[in-house]
Amino acid sequence: MNRSVDRSALIWAGLILFMIASVYLSRDMAWLKTYPHALMVPVAPVMNQGMVALVDAFGSVFLAISGLLTWPFGWIQQLLHWLPWPVTMALVAIVAHAAQGYKLVAFAVLSMFYMLVTGYWFQSMNSLTLVAISVPMAIAVGFAIGVWGFSSRRAERVIMPSLDLLQTVPAFAYLIPILLLFGFGPVVGLIASLLFSFPPMVRNTILGLRGVSPEIVESGLMSGATRRQLFWQVRLPSARRQILLGVNQATMASLSMVIVASIIGGTDDIGWEVLSTTRKALFGESLLAGIVIALIAMILDRITWGLAMADSDDKAVELPSWHQRHRYWLLAGVAFVVLLLLSRIIPALEQYPEAWQIHPARYLNDGINYIIVNYRGAIETIKTISFFYIMLPTKIGLEQTISPYSWGFEMTLGHTIGYVVLVTGMAAAAFHYLSQRTAIVVAVFGLIYYFGLTNIPWLALCVVFIFMGGRLGGVRLAVGTALGLAFLLLTGSWEVAILSLYMVGLAVILSFVIGGAIGTWAAHSDRVSAIVRPINDTLQTMPLFVLLIPVVMIFKIGEFSALLAIIAYAFVPAIRYVEHGLRDLPEEVIEAATAMGCTSRQLLFHVKLPLALPVIMLGLNQTIMYAIAMLVIAALVGTSDLGQQVYIGLGDGDFGVGMTAGIGMAIIAMIADRMTQGWSAGKRRQMGAE
Repeated sequence: MNRSVDRSALIWAGLILFMIASVYLSRDMAWLKTYPHALMVPVAPVMNQGMVALVDAFGSVFLAISGLLTWPFGWIQQLLHWLPWPVTMALVAIVAHAAQGYKLVAFAVLSMFYMLVTGYWFQSMNSLTLVAISVPMAIAVGFAIGVWGFSSRRAERVIMPSLDLLQTVPAFAYLIPILLLFGFGPVVGLIASLLFSFPPMVRNTILGLRGVSPEIVESGLMSGATRRQLFWQVRLPSARRQILLGVNQATMASLSMVIVASIIGGTDDIGWEVLSTTRKALFGESLLAGIVIALIAMILDRITWGLAMADSDDKAVELPSWHQRHRYWLLAGVAFVVLLLLSRIIPALEQYPEAWQIHPARYLNDGINYIIVNYRGAIETIKTISFFYIMLPTKIGLEQTISPYSWGFEMTLGHTIGYVVLVTGMAAAAFHYLSQRTAIVVAVFGLIYYFGLTNIPWLALCVVFIFMGGRLGGVRLAVGTALGLAFLLLTGSWEVAILSLYMVGLAVILSFVIGGAIGTWAAHSDRVSAIVRPINDTLQTMPLFVLLIPVVMIFKIGEFSALLAIIAYAFVPAIRYVEHGLRDLPEEVIEAATAMGCTSRQLLFHVKLPLALPVIMLGLNQTIMYAIAMLVIAALVGTSDLGQQVYIGLGDGDFGVGMTAGIGMAIIAMIADRMTQGWSAGKRRQMGAE
C-alpha cells in the first residue's frame, strides 16, 4: 500500500473524528447546529423584486410573443383534429417504415389503435400539437446556440453551465416566471416545453461538430471550400448522425413536459387527463392515460432514433428511378387521398364510434383494491420495518429513533458501545478483505446511521463535501462545491437541502443495488434482457405522476411512499448502464480469463465488473440525476424538502422561493454529477483508457 493511499486514510480518519466531535459540540453551540440567521442573505425577496421589474418593463413584449405563437398552435391543432384517424395512422406508419421497417410499423399502428379504443384520440392529438411546435423550435434554437458554442470557446464556457442549470433546475421552478411573463394558456406550456427540450440539441450539436475528423476538414480546405461551404457541405453532413441524436433527445424531452405543461396550459390533452385523474386518485384511468404518453414517446423515440442511425452512405446511393427515390412521398400522397375519400363515405372512419371504445380502468382499480384489502398486514410490516430500521435512523440517528415504541427497548450505553464495536469490526473486515475505500465507506455510513444526517453540523458536512470535491475533481470542483454549499447556507436552504440529500441518498443506494442486480442478470441472459427492456422503456416514458398513484393507494402518504416512487423511476438507468457495461467488454479479455480457469463468480467480480466500472459509474451518475428529478414529484406525497419548497413557490406565485429551491436542487445535482464524473474519469485513467 503506497504512501498516498495511507495519507488519504489518515485524512478520512481525521474527518470522521471531526464529524463526531462537531456533533457533540453542536449540542452546546447553537450556531454549529443551525447556520446563524443573521448571516443569511435575503435572496428570494431580491429575485421577486427583479421579476416584478422585468414584468413591468417587458410584460407587453412577452404577451405579444404569446399571442403570436397562438396562431400556429391553433392551426396545427385544427389540422390534427380534421384529419380522419386512418389518415393519421397511415402517415405515421409510412414514416415508421422509413425509419425502422415493418416491426416499427406494427408497433406504431397497434399503439395508435390503443389510443382509439380507450377513447384518448382527441387528447393525444392535442398533445401531439404541443410536440409538433415545440420540437422544431427547440431544434432551431438548440442548433443555433450549438453552432455558436462550437465557433467560440468563450461562448461555450458560458453555454455549458447555463445548460447544466436549465437541465437540473426542476421544470416546476421555472413555471413561475413563465406564468408571470406569458400568463395562462396552451402557449405557456409550449414555452415551458421549449425551455426544457432545447439543451440536448445544443449539447449534441457542439459534440457532433467538434467530433468531425480533422482529415475530413483538411480535405474540404484542400478542395478550395470557403468557410461557409466548409460548414454546410463538410462539417454538417459529417456531424449529421450526432445532431439527429440531438433531435431524438429534444423530442423525448419535449414529450416529457406534457403533464407539466398541462398544469399551466389549460388544454384538454393527455397530460391534463393524467393530472386530473391523478388528483382524484383514479389509478386505472391515470394508468391508461399514462400508457398513451409512454406509447407516443416510444413511437417518436424509435422513429427519430431510426432516422438518426440510418447509414448516410445508403442515402448517397442513387436509386434507379424517380418513383423509387420518392416512394414514401408518393405512398403518403396516395394513402392521404384514398383514406380521406373513404372517410367521407364511411362515418366510422371519420369519427371512431364511442360504442366501440373499451374502458378497462374499473378492472385495474379493482386489482389495486384487492391488493390493499388482502395484503394489508404485509404492507404495514414492510412499511414499518423500512421506516423505523432504515429511513428514520438515517434521518435523525439511532439515538433518537430507538425507543420502546419503535424498537422495543431504550438506548443505553451498552448498546452504544456494542454499535461502535460492530461498525469498527465491519470497517476492519472491509479493510482486510476488500479495500481501504470500502472500509472508509463503512465507517462513514456507520456514523451517519448512528447520529442521523440531519444532526451532523453544517460545518462538518461542508468540510467533507469540499474535501471529496477536491479528491475527485481537483481544485476547481472543490471551489465549485464550496460556492454551491455557500449558496444553500446563505439563502437559508440548508436544512431542506439536507432533507433532500437524505431522501435522494437512500433512493440512489437502493435503486443502484436493485438496478445493478437486474442489469447484471440481463447482461448474462438474452431472455431476461428482452423482458426488461420494454419495462424500462415504459417506466422511463410513463408520466412521473402515474408512479405515485399505486404507491400512495397501497402505502398511504408519507416519506416511505415518496422513497418508493423515486426508486421506481431511478433504478432504470442503473439497469441500462450495468447491462451495457457488462455486455460491451472486449471478447479477448473474457476468453483469456476463462482460459485461465476463472469460475463464473470470479469472472464477474474480478474481471467483468472492474472493466465495466467506468460505464457503471455513468449509470450511478444518471441514477442520481433521475432521483433528483423525481424529488419534486415525490414532494406531493409528504416530503418536506427542496421539492416541497418549489411547490410552495408555485402555489403562492412566489418566484423567489420557488427559484431558490430549484437552484438548490440544481446545485446538489451538479455537485453529484461532477463528483461521479471525476471518479469515473480517474478509474478510466487507471485502466489506461485515457
